[in-house]
Amino acid sequence: MSFSEKYGEYLNYFNSKLLAFCDKLDCKPDILRDSIKYSLLLNGKRIRPVLMLAVADLLNVEREKVINFALAIELIHTYSLIHDDLPEMDNDDFRRGKPSNHKVFGTGNAVLAGDGLLNTAYSLLISECFKGNEFVSASKFICDSAGIYGMIGGQSADLLYENSKEINEDALDFIYENKTAKLIIAPIIVPSILCEGKHYSKLKLFGKELGMLFQFKDDVLDVEGNFDAVGKTCGKDEKEGKLTAIKLFGLDGCKLKCDLLADSCLKILEGINGDIEFLRDFVNFSNKREN
Repeated sequence: MSFSEKYGEYLNYFNSKLLAFCDKLDCKPDILRDSIKYSLLLNGKRIRPVLMLAVADLLNVEREKVINFALAIELIHTYSLIHDDLPEMDNDDFRRGKPSNHKVFGTGNAVLAGDGLLNTAYSLLISECFKGNEFVSASKFICDSAGIYGMIGGQSADLLYENSKEINEDALDFIYENKTAKLIIAPIIVPSILCEGKHYSKLKLFGKELGMLFQFKDDVLDVEGNFDAVGKTCGKDEKEGKLTAIKLFGLDGCKLKCDLLADSCLKILEGINGDIEFLRDFVNFSNKREN
């Protein structure tokens, strides 16, 4: 099976679960339900659920054991995108080629949709905790990755360093590791936690390097991409004074960093027993993607 076919299989499996989840949403008022479903069902790559399913297959963990974790992470990721697009954050009118949530439903409702997604994700994770200690550990790992010691901390630093004269690699690494990499590490690590930590250290490092690769590639696409491909406004990082890899290393230097991170990911995978073909192809896809 080719990479695209395998990716499609994972994507279709997850999307079927997501659609079932959305079909059962019956919260009131209707605008809350509609705004949540609007952002959840925008076409996306679903890289986090796909990664979780792929690593579950690698470690021989049943898909049904990880699917609610995958759903929770996608809810958390979607909430972060809604809030990230707000005028007070990155102020973007488009997401995945469609108007941002706040452009359709208003800023207040967008905030509430994001809050609703985060709280619902935590409810899903709490429900998983009744299944055993390893499910508690997996849930906590996701919560920590999304919280003040993870994504939220990275987002805060991202705002702090806007238009700052203090430009250094340590600050960039902190922002990228927390804002982006932590929520890519999480879906990779959850299957490991559910099977007694198999390949835990190597998978955690792989997730970090892959997350950094994604963010560096996003920086390249912000310069070289276009709206039709990327689905959101390009060129905003420089205009808003963001601390980016482009600002530190230049465009060519950033591309070189992408290649080095991809090589690092592939070397880590070589040390893992099992069928790593899909994950190896996923690394190359991440480095070559156009959106």
